[in-house]
Amino acid sequence: MPDNCVFCDIAAGRAPATLVRRWPQVFAIVPLDPVTPGHLLVLPYEHVPNAGTHPLISAITMAAAAELVADLPSANILTSKGRPATQSVDHLHLHVLPRQEGDRLPLPWTPQQAARAAAQGSATS
Repeated sequence: MPDNCVFCDIAAGRAPATLVRRWPQVFAIVPLDPVTPGHLLVLPYEHVPNAGTHPLISAITMAAAAELVADLPSANILTSKGRPATQSVDHLHLHVLPRQEGDRLPLPWTPQQAARAAAQGSATS
């Protein structure tokens, strides 16, 4: 476990977080800056740098995230591996993002992202 991992500190109880649910190997918290109502992070207690490092832990973490979205009508489950893919903390974490029509949360492959980019382009012209 690295000395400077905020998610390890949360897992060990050394840093505050709003805990939502616990499983034997993973836990869910509310992120500091939720991007949608109900946005959660699902993380393993064990330090795993990313989804490709330890496939079994990644699968267990995904199963917990799937439990959280089971009763939601619409949701994204997202993770990143590496800085170019927008990973900002080197500890596996899955974003659970409840979605609703018109929530305007842009993802790189959605029409909302194209609309946002077009609006930003016209604002700077």
